[in-house]
Parts: sequence; structure tokens; C-alpha cells
Amino acid sequence: MSESPGTVSRPDPWAVRVAVGRTSHVEGDPVVVVAPSPDGPLVDGKRSSARLVTFDGGRAKLVGEGGGAVLVVLGQVEHRPKGGVDVREVVVGGWRVVVELESERHASLRERARRGRTEDVTGGPLDVRAIIPGRIVALNVAPGDTVTAGQQLLVLEAMKMQNELRAPRDGTIDRVAIAVGETVEVGDVLLVIA
Repeated sequence: MSESPGTVSRPDPWAVRVAVGRTSHVEGDPVVVVAPSPDGPLVDGKRSSARLVTFDGGRAKLVGEGGGAVLVVLGQVEHRPKGGVDVREVVVGGWRVVVELESERHASLRERARRGRTEDVTGGPLDVRAIIPGRIVALNVAPGDTVTAGQQLLVLEAMKMQNELRAPRDGTIDRVAIAVGETVEVGDVLLVIA
């Protein structure tokens, strides 16, 4: 999902992001977004004529554009509630592939929360953002403080669990955007490390 600066697009709440799982992944494997539509599924925003015709016992047939079909066996979905990603083994035409399924909405929120983390490679300022919604219960740094990678910066309480947020790299606290007692949402800037 691409966004131009200053805009926030809202993902389809029914869309699912599908990626090849770590055990089957090959460098360059694409991630696709599949969304339901009254006229057939949308794959990365484009209409697809492929249909999955299911039978009993997790067996199915993937029917393509020209009417050709491939046998598909769908394994059980392994739910991983902590990461929000489900894993499923799929056998397509005799080839075993492990896929990861994640709500496009959840994936977009996670990406928003991680935005700015690659800036530390260039040595520029790094926005530390909330990766979960919650309430700030402790703040261990102030502007001008020097921090080392792994040092505790603050504690965020979410669902009665206290989560320590630690410095992702060495640096100096440039700005603190929150205070103890404040509520934050996913993607909110908490502080900036220079």
C-alpha cells in the first residue's frame, strides 16, 4: 500500500495480505493483497478470474482463466494471535508452500508504527513510535539525555500489561512527545532520538 505524504488511505477491512512463509520463502517472492468483491476477488487491486472451488476434507481446485484447473490441498490454519499472522500449509499441484495470512488493516497499522525505523541506518533522527495502543505509565528519559541501544525509555500499559520500550540504537533524546498518563494510539510518535 503506497501513500503520498500527508494522506492516509484506509485499507479494505476484509482484505487479506498473503505472503510466502519463512520456511518456503525465496528472495523476491511478492506479497499480495486479496480482497473480496461482488464480481470476483481483487488481487493487488486488479480483478482476478481465478476461482477456488472447494471440496470436502480441505481439498480444492484452483480454476484459472482458460478453464484449466490445479488440485489444491488446504492445511489447517495455525492462528498466532500475538503477531496477528495466521500460517497455513497449502499444496498446489504437488508443490508444498507455507503461506502467512494477515489482515491488510493490521499490516498497514504495523507498517505505520514502524515508519521511520530505517532512518537509523543513515544516522539521522529516529522517530520512536507506538506499536500498540495504551497509556504511558513511566518515562525514563528527558530531552538531552544520552541513551544506549537497549536502554529502557518508557513503559506503556496495554490491556493491564506493562510493556517496556527500549532504545533501538545509541543517541541523544532530541524530543519527548508524550507525558506520563497520556494515552497513545498505534503509530503515534513517542520520542525522537538524534
